[in-house]
Amino acid sequence: MPWLAWLLPCIDPAPGVPPDAQGWWALRFTPCVTLLDEALLLEVDSVERLWGGRAALQALLRNQAPAAAQENAADQAWATGPTALQALALLRLQRMGRSPPQRLPHDLPIATLTALRPHVAALQHLGCRSWGDLRALPRAGLARRFGAACLLALDQAWGDAPHGLTWITLPERFALELELSALVESAPALLMAGQRLLDALQGWLRARQQGVLALELAWRHDLRRVDGVDLPPWQSLELRTAEPLQAMAHLRRLLAERLAHQRLAAPVNRLALRSLQTAPLAQASASLLPPAPDEARGEPWHQLIERLSARLGPASLQVARLHADHRPERMQHWHPAITPPSPAQDEAADSPAGLWPPWLVRPPQPLDLQGHRPCLLGRPLRLLAGPQRVEAGWWEGESGTGLARRDYFLAHNAAAGSVWVFRDRATGGWFLQGVYG
Repeated sequence: MPWLAWLLPCIDPAPGVPPDAQGWWALRFTPCVTLLDEALLLEVDSVERLWGGRAALQALLRNQAPAAAQENAADQAWATGPTALQALALLRLQRMGRSPPQRLPHDLPIATLTALRPHVAALQHLGCRSWGDLRALPRAGLARRFGAACLLALDQAWGDAPHGLTWITLPERFALELELSALVESAPALLMAGQRLLDALQGWLRARQQGVLALELAWRHDLRRVDGVDLPPWQSLELRTAEPLQAMAHLRRLLAERLAHQRLAAPVNRLALRSLQTAPLAQASASLLPPAPDEARGEPWHQLIERLSARLGPASLQVARLHADHRPERMQHWHPAITPPSPAQDEAADSPAGLWPPWLVRPPQPLDLQGHRPCLLGRPLRLLAGPQRVEAGWWEGESGTGLARRDYFLAHNAAAGSVWVFRDRATGGWFLQGVYG
């Protein structure tokens, strides 16, 4: 059963962040991941074929490792062994600058097994310098002098006894808090302080094969009153994205834009990050065209909209969206670009408006009459098609324009061309609603 051992970066665990969070990112590749001493251990026997072999899997793991670990990539080491403890021992041997022995596991040094480290000096006095030397001693006497735990660890390392490991499991929802080592007094500095929370979020998303659509960043004030005014314990901001997002670079840019407009009511001593909405992340299809150079790749459109909305405010960038309403002037509303469409807007996307004019007159222009015929530009209009009856707006009552009862017609004259007109059934008047190109 092949095992991979990866040396964890030398970073002190942050208060409030569980130690298991260091291994969340690896759950994307195998469900059997555990932390043991200074290493992250992965059982890859059942999954390495799915990733193209052990070498390809190791390359993927190096690329997907957290940013904090990649900074010291030259100092990181990988080791492979048939058992978890042998892989860990080979990793320690590699860190000592020594080559793997020819006979495994017989020639592994005593000091590479955690349970034997307290007894290294005593065992060397007995002439035991390797696992094989220790295994050759009488088991009963060894157990009496050094304890049964040493024998059990040796059997587990050899593969003769089962090794019960505690697997890393993911929480159903991402919600972590971080105690800051020093008070933060400016909102932009919160992003640097919360980098470990973002790394943990990325590992959680990758293991879940999810992308974040909405998250909340909250901070706790160190003071309860300022200038005689009571302060809320927590302050927060909510961030939404147009598409499921897993890359932290864009998320950091959005948070930086939003935090640049925030003013802290008091110094901050604790941060909290939690996901509000996630969605499955669709895998991108490979292109048949050669990849463009890095300098020619632009920023995706939706990421540009999100970044500008975070910088200028949600109301600064607006888009037109269809709205479920039979009145033409109410079929399109302007909304902030980052606001998700409502169900009514989704239903309106299938509205049959293919023959309607592309330009509407706002507000509808009253038309003169010659007898019973409407006139435009001094000439009577000839009705070509219609009527199309519309009765809508009764649900608005006094809050809106009220009930609209109209008969729409496609009309034409030599001066105005083709136009779209309607007759108000309540008043009998005629109005110009739209014009064609």
